[in-house]
Amino acid sequence: MADHRWQGTTQAAYANMVGPFGGITCAVLLHAALQHPQRAGDPIALTVNFAGPVADGAFEVEARPLRTNRSTQHWSLMLTQDGVPCASASAVFAQRRPTWGAPESRPPAGMPAPDALPMAPSEGRPAWVRCYDMRFAPGEEAFGLDGHEQAHSESRLWVRDAPPRPLDFVALAALADSFFPRVFVRRRRVAPIGTITLSTYFHADAAMLAAQGDRHLLGTARAQVFRDGYHDQSATLWSHDGHLLASAHQMVYYRD
Repeated sequence: MADHRWQGTTQAAYANMVGPFGGITCAVLLHAALQHPQRAGDPIALTVNFAGPVADGAFEVEARPLRTNRSTQHWSLMLTQDGVPCASASAVFAQRRPTWGAPESRPPAGMPAPDALPMAPSEGRPAWVRCYDMRFAPGEEAFGLDGHEQAHSESRLWVRDAPPRPLDFVALAALADSFFPRVFVRRRRVAPIGTITLSTYFHADAAMLAAQGDRHLLGTARAQVFRDGYHDQSATLWSHDGHLLASAHQMVYYRD
């Protein structure tokens, strides 16, 4: 690190249709803040704005702490290539302290165990898909691309890194973007798309992630509306034993 800057390079394993898989860009930006010597606390929020595609090759990440308070720390993050911004981000870290708490959201009921479901195939799909073990609920496999529009865009699946690795904040940031674009699911056909902005909220501390280990997470994703070339996408990621670890919300561009 020099002057809050790190050097990196793209990896072919995480290639998408255009540039790298967005989740790995989120993970790289968060990782820069996590390894910064001034970091205080664990991440509770990350918002990434994708300004343009990341080309194959070298990039630079700047991670700069803006302000540290008693409970929170605020960050500005930027990924550039040849001085041109490709993604900008803000992150909030926090010192978590014991308080009263109660869950309101519930994981989806009736989901078969991951071992009871087949691993989704990766042939003919972008390279990054092979980095994840995805096991969809019966009838909800996102790439059933028969062109017959369905009435909803909801998906339920078990997902983890492939090969399995213990869960940490960097992996969780990437997993939050591992859900296929909802326009693919709703219309059951591929269209030109691109995530414009993605916000991920971390509801777990490091101990909860350690307790998850390398088990599958239970994920859900859906859209609220498709309109004028953009759709939103909301997702949740649950631990194997039903604790909400992260939620994510993004806006996606699509072309008809």
